[in-house]
Amino acid sequence: MKKLLSEIKACEVCKEHLPLGPNPVAVAHPDAKIIIIGQAPGTRVHKTGVPWDDPSGNQLRSWMAISDEVFYDETKIAIMPMGFCYPGKGKSGDLPPRPECAPLWHQQLLDKMPNIQLTILIGQYAQKHYLGNTIKKNLTETVRAYQEYPSNIIPLPHPSPRNRFWQAKNPWFVEEVLPEFRNRVLKAL
Repeated sequence: MKKLLSEIKACEVCKEHLPLGPNPVAVAHPDAKIIIIGQAPGTRVHKTGVPWDDPSGNQLRSWMAISDEVFYDETKIAIMPMGFCYPGKGKSGDLPPRPECAPLWHQQLLDKMPNIQLTILIGQYAQKHYLGNTIKKNLTETVRAYQEYPSNIIPLPHPSPRNRFWQAKNPWFVEEVLPEFRNRVLKAL
């Protein structure tokens, strides 16, 4: 695992497309029980190298009902974004994750984590990649249909503060999905 993580950290495959240069961010350990698959690091995470070290991460930990210590314990939680580096700024937020990372690194990491009991798919890019043709017509419907997926997989919206309007329009998320999500996190840990 250490060798693989070193290779990921040194990756420069899409260097010419990254406005801030490469700084791959991933956390993995053979004993990890939960894996979080999100989009890509933002600028703050690019600078610190610490995944989910931003307001979105604070919200995610709140959703999970766990402490920072548990969240950042690599023997419990692995973090593998769809794109390992900050992709740059787009018209309405960050650009999509670079397409090179997932095919290059994901399966190699997953193969070295045999104890994963819960996969958290955050956002449409992770959901499209891992749910394939079972994905619904949009993120809202995919998240709402969480019970249709295996119990070891749960699709979530991005926990960005920008999504507070989405949460306000979809109260079922807090009422139904979050309690079930917290139960699954607790059970996996």
